Amino acid sequence: MDINKEIERINQDEKNTIAIDFDGVIHRNSKGFHDGTIYDDVIEGSYESLEEISKKYKIVLFTCKANPNRPKVNEKTGIELVEEWLREHDMYKFVEKVVWGKPNAKFYIDDKGIRFTNWKQTLEDMENYERL
Repeated sequence: MDINKEIERINQDEKNTIAIDFDGVIHRNSKGFHDGTIYDDVIEGSYESLEEISKKYKIVLFTCKANPNRPKVNEKTGIELVEEWLREHDMYKFVEKVVWGKPNAKFYIDDKGIRFTNWKQTLEDMENYERL
């Protein structure tokens, strides 16, 4: 492996990719894991936002549903289920890939994220979210 080529690929991913969480950001996920299926509606504005973002960036969706240790549902992996749901809602065309884990990206869009600036602020933010 040419390390310089690999570093350049990673740098390009970080410049050209937006990583977006699937559940709670695109798929409502109102029942949580529930029965393992992808059962809920699209979050309002998802289609238009993915369309807009895809004009400038590659979109990589990350999801716990893609965990390789997750049991299959109806003989399908989590990635297969997410891709099927995206096709049903005509959004797969905007997505480069669906992955397990955190991909290299310029930005991360996640409903459970806390923006890190420093540890003091992060601990305060965590405490404030716990009170909600």
